[in-house]
Amino acid sequence: MKLVFAGTPEVAVPALDALISSGRHEVAAVVTRPDAPAGRGRRLVASPVAERAEEAGIEVLKPARPRDEDFLARLREIAPDCCPVVAYGALLPKTALDIPARGWVNLHFSLLPAWRGAAPVQHAVMAGDEVTGASTFLIEEGLDSGPVYGVLTEEVRPTDTSGDLLTRLAFAGAGLLAATMDGIEDGTLHAVPQSDGGVTLAPKITVEDAQVQWSAPALRVDRVVRGCTPAPGAWTLFRGERLKLIQAVPVLDRADLAPGELSAGKNHVYVGTGSHAVELLWVQPQGKKPMRAADWARGVRIAPGELIGA
Repeated sequence: MKLVFAGTPEVAVPALDALISSGRHEVAAVVTRPDAPAGRGRRLVASPVAERAEEAGIEVLKPARPRDEDFLARLREIAPDCCPVVAYGALLPKTALDIPARGWVNLHFSLLPAWRGAAPVQHAVMAGDEVTGASTFLIEEGLDSGPVYGVLTEEVRPTDTSGDLLTRLAFAGAGLLAATMDGIEDGTLHAVPQSDGGVTLAPKITVEDAQVQWSAPALRVDRVVRGCTPAPGAWTLFRGERLKLIQAVPVLDRADLAPGELSAGKNHVYVGTGSHAVELLWVQPQGKKPMRAADWARGVRIAPGELIGA
């Protein structure tokens, strides 16, 4: 088939690579978000998908909005058979959805109908799911509600951050998306409507959502830290400034600290929660680089009984 691939971040690059190297389909163009400011100089930088497409000599389309008429006209000229999508980052209007003969097929990082929305992997980690996965489905106007072509499952490991899990899903999902394109082309794969039950939503995780509540149980604190790593980054307040929490683990044999109470030794930093303590392993003070929590504690000289958090 002639394909137009839509995607933006690094997590979409493995799928693009899989389609380019499949030898079976032609990736005629790539659709991605416009260049965005990045770094200290805030200069405009192309998306990872745009950079990979340019390396491969593939036409890159960067509409400000996918309903822009210039973009729609070019898409009609290309006349793709199908448009595979991975983390494109913009809603597709019906005028765009109607152009490819076999529709737009999204690789979504959950077992639909669970975790429909922008942040399925983060929500799976924060909810304590033991198994998640990826699904390919035909995009409709509803939120991730279209019929499903294929799925794969992936174990959520006890120490997984959302970044760890998403990386594994990106590479496994690339193969699923390529196989889905093959099955659509040869007619052996047909989309099946999603179940009406088991629908959960995964809206974007905000900075406010990432603030750790020390009154919550230790397992919840652990899940929030892992689910918000690397983005947007779990955080708390210490002496009026934000402290980013990069790694923290529950300490099952320590339950003598009040929620938010700090206990620092030569090689450890414990914080009380609503159940047992957690040990802070890596933190990042405001305006500084990540560091071991024990090194941070020595630098700030934590007082006995001092509290962390709001």
